[in-house]
Amino acid sequence: MTHATMVHHTSMGLDNRKVAFWAFIGSECLLFGSLISTYLVYKGKSVVGPYPHDISGSTFDLLMSSLMMVLALAAVQRGDMKWGKIWLFSTALLGLVFLGAQVMEFTEFVHKGLTISTNLFGCTFFVLTGTHGAHVAVGVLWLLTLWVRALQGKLGPANATTVEITGLYWHFVDVVWIVIFTVVYLIQ
Repeated sequence: MTHATMVHHTSMGLDNRKVAFWAFIGSECLLFGSLISTYLVYKGKSVVGPYPHDISGSTFDLLMSSLMMVLALAAVQRGDMKWGKIWLFSTALLGLVFLGAQVMEFTEFVHKGLTISTNLFGCTFFVLTGTHGAHVAVGVLWLLTLWVRALQGKLGPANATTVEITGLYWHFVDVVWIVIFTVVYLIQ
């Protein structure tokens, strides 16, 4: 086993990278929990519009990207790098589509008079959804890095744990969006 593929296990037999990443996801849950809680505390307290029911959001593409991520991991695990590359790129592309829709949505809101300083809703909305968007952007960069490594022949079944950890992050970002979408866009 070369240094690059050395696996360090915890005393419970788990890969320490996975354990560390689960700890990271736990801390991210606290971050998003506080942002969502703040949004909920101030929801309905704005004295001027626009209000939550005046906006809309995109979700389908981000949810489909989770499916692409599952397919990418499965392909890498079985050594099918042709499909591994396709699914990794598809995941990143759907993340980019989501980010593009978010930029368009933010631009529309600003033109309608909703900014981060318009009211409590604007402040909590932009901080919450903007923080999530930043996480999606990090995930897209991570996915594209893996895709480039796959194109260079530097990603294969021996790196499946790296792809799995990337998938954990991506699925976390998707789950957080489901909560944000429900709280911001569906619940009035």
